[in-house]
Amino acid sequence: MNALNIIFYFSIISAALMLSVLGLWLPAVMPALDRWSKRFFRDYFIAFILSCVSCLVEMVLWNYPVPSGTLYFLQNLECLFLSIPLPMLTVYLLHCCGEAIHRARLFYIVLSLWTIYLFLLACALFIGGFVYFVQDNQYYRGPLYPLLLLPLIAILLLNYAGAIRRRKRLSRKVFLSFRVAILPMTAALLVHLFVDAFPLIDISYVASALAMYGLILSDQIEEDLRQQREIARQQGEIAHQRASIMVLQMRPHFIYNTMMSIDGLCNQDAQKARQVTMDFTTYLRKNFTAIASAAPIPFSSELEHTRAYLAVEQAQYEDSLFVDYDTPYIWFRVPPLTLQPIVENAVKHGRDPYAGALHISVRTRKTDSGAEITVSDDGRGFHPAGDGEGHTALKNIRQRLEMMCGGRLAITPREGGGTVVTVTVPEPAAQ
Repeated sequence: MNALNIIFYFSIISAALMLSVLGLWLPAVMPALDRWSKRFFRDYFIAFILSCVSCLVEMVLWNYPVPSGTLYFLQNLECLFLSIPLPMLTVYLLHCCGEAIHRARLFYIVLSLWTIYLFLLACALFIGGFVYFVQDNQYYRGPLYPLLLLPLIAILLLNYAGAIRRRKRLSRKVFLSFRVAILPMTAALLVHLFVDAFPLIDISYVASALAMYGLILSDQIEEDLRQQREIARQQGEIAHQRASIMVLQMRPHFIYNTMMSIDGLCNQDAQKARQVTMDFTTYLRKNFTAIASAAPIPFSSELEHTRAYLAVEQAQYEDSLFVDYDTPYIWFRVPPLTLQPIVENAVKHGRDPYAGALHISVRTRKTDSGAEITVSDDGRGFHPAGDGEGHTALKNIRQRLEMMCGGRLAITPREGGGTVVTVTVPEPAAQ
């Protein structure tokens, strides 16, 4: 082999080796690939690396006076390593289709062909009709050499036919990955039937493997994204169901007290009784409407719901509950049952009959990134280890805000006593 050929072959095999090392590294660092596939591609590229290394050692030894048998052994070793990925493709195909390997006829046919290839490869070490060396270790292919390639070509064609037959059980990208892996290798072996093309085989094998790996990886990433979207959808449904349950589990004593207040007002102040009845009706209607809503609603509707609730509470507590509204900005959307439960939580956990009146402030403002709602009270304050029901309600609101509109909920102590709950809604929902 002349110097130019050696340089050319050395460059091609070195490139194949670097690609193989890259292929070995990628499965180890890509979290989207499942464990079985990681092990498969690790072994797949290790076989290519061993093939490239044996070929490089062979080319280096060509420049030294070594026995031709040594060179021939290294060449056969390269052929052995190059053949290993072909039955591995069969295993991966059956795995992707969910077939048991030990029951698949395709696997046993491929294994038989690979065994025949190994037998022929061993015979080639002792029979000169396959390969022979002449003076200066010049390498020539004998008339029996094509027999070595026929089992490998048959394995590739069987894998291709097996992939076509099972294409309905494969995703589009996985099926494409098998085509990308098989066809270039088959073409390289067919060329090698007529001319010596070991470097072409090495580079086509590795490039095909990397392309196959990339397609399968992208397919698994897409599958992971689909699963994450499905999980997010299910979590959204769970959060909505929790909101529905929260509506259906309205505090019995609140309903009872409201009805008793209306009854008492009927004799004392009929006009006020009618107003409380209307407010209570609005509150109930908004509650049950929230059950049917699976998307963010206009904040104006949530504010109406909150006003109706607080009007009913003020009718019961009269001079012990005061509310201040400062809501100039209402042109945004929030998940149903966002503001009203926060205010209800403030009334329930902030009111202290022995500490004077409870003052609640509801404010909104437009920010650079969207909208902000602030509910503050001067009550007993929010305690992290306090009432479980209040914590559950706020946790539910926070979860629905994050999933339905990317919003946030923050709870901080109020200066001078009490609690401040801040809800931020990003720009897309604040329109």
